[in-house]
Amino acid sequence: MGYLKSKRFTILSWLAVAAWAVFIFCMSANTGSDLNQGTGLLSHLYQALKELQAHILGPEADAINSIAHFCEYTVFGALWANALRCHMPLRRACALAVACASLYGVTDEFHQLFVPGRMCDPVDWAVDTAGAALGSGIAFFLLSRRLEGRVPNDAR
Repeated sequence: MGYLKSKRFTILSWLAVAAWAVFIFCMSANTGSDLNQGTGLLSHLYQALKELQAHILGPEADAINSIAHFCEYTVFGALWANALRCHMPLRRACALAVACASLYGVTDEFHQLFVPGRMCDPVDWAVDTAGAALGSGIAFFLLSRRLEGRVPNDAR
């Protein structure tokens, strides 16, 4: 059972997953609010990115939200993989991490039905899943290299 971690590490890993899930939820809930339409730093950054996007891809393009989803879920997939590896072999944890983050992406899209001005978009879910797969893959690569020599192959 080389994959078990200390109780403190396990708790902190799951707290990071929960905190990131709340962050994703809040970012989804605040789309179209002062977060990206106000006068703060994030609003100015968002507007600058929106202008750059319009200049490069045209005024109808919406790559910023897809890129944001991809990045959010890349981190989410890595956090899930890290937390799940406390309870199971790394390969299984990374595969399950993609599934868990993807399912959370489904709930996020369902949540969009209740956000004014937004709608459920299956493409966002696919981007979420792709990001989670990348994050989980990065976690697998980094953690398996770190674990080499410490854990038998069947436990990874």
